[in-house]
Amino acid sequence: MLTISQLASYAGVTVRAVRHYHAKGLLPEPERDHSGYRRYDAHAVVELIRIRTLAEAGVPLARVRELLAAGEREFTAAVADIDRRLRAEIKERQRHRARIAQLAAGDSLALPPEAVAYLDRLRELGLPDLMIEGERDAWILVAAQLPEHVSSYVKLKKQQLDDPATVALYRDFAAMIYWEMDDPRVAAVADRLVASLEAAEDEGWESHNQEMTDALADLLDSVFLHSVPIARQLMERLHERGWRGWTKFERISPTERATGRPIAHRAPSQPG
Repeated sequence: MLTISQLASYAGVTVRAVRHYHAKGLLPEPERDHSGYRRYDAHAVVELIRIRTLAEAGVPLARVRELLAAGEREFTAAVADIDRRLRAEIKERQRHRARIAQLAAGDSLALPPEAVAYLDRLRELGLPDLMIEGERDAWILVAAQLPEHVSSYVKLKKQQLDDPATVALYRDFAAMIYWEMDDPRVAAVADRLVASLEAAEDEGWESHNQEMTDALADLLDSVFLHSVPIARQLMERLHERGWRGWTKFERISPTERATGRPIAHRAPSQPG
């Protein structure tokens, strides 16, 4: 015969748990012996192990009581149902682990390998994290909306990074992140960018973003405008020099410029 402490030890539970199961009516509480102690037999150990096993499987205690009183067929069917539920929960937890692993992967979250490699290339150039984070957010938007075009976009961007003038512009944009509003250096950056656009135009450059909708271009522009406060002034300078946009650069026709219409920026939306 076992004391309550010995019973708990054999079944792998605490004495407190045994008393809780007594209170819930799951485990019969034996009478006290002549010494004033409650004594338990092997059957109590078996019952307590069954209770513990069902409880650890997540079966509500009210349901445990029903199962302990059920016949063999009903008990077997109930255990099979519990097993199916546990397997479903395991699969769900595995999915959660996969999501956590994605979060730990950093840039690899929602980005294909070629885009991740491009971001790594920007890091190798020594560009600041804030700029790279903005680039990453923009690539996530592109990958979500135009997944079939990501590879061609990345290829073009990597080719541009082989041009020292383009790299110099990237460094200008990185420096602009920390400039105060109305910094006079913005005009010089606009001049260099316009010179680059016109040189590309003279070489027969055509937009590689024709398949991109204006709505997506607006959203991508907003990433730049949100990340770099002085970016709006840069776009104003570009407009004065005959260019509009950012994600999709467009030359403004002489007729349109002659009308003297006010600068019409695409309305930016906050990036998600």
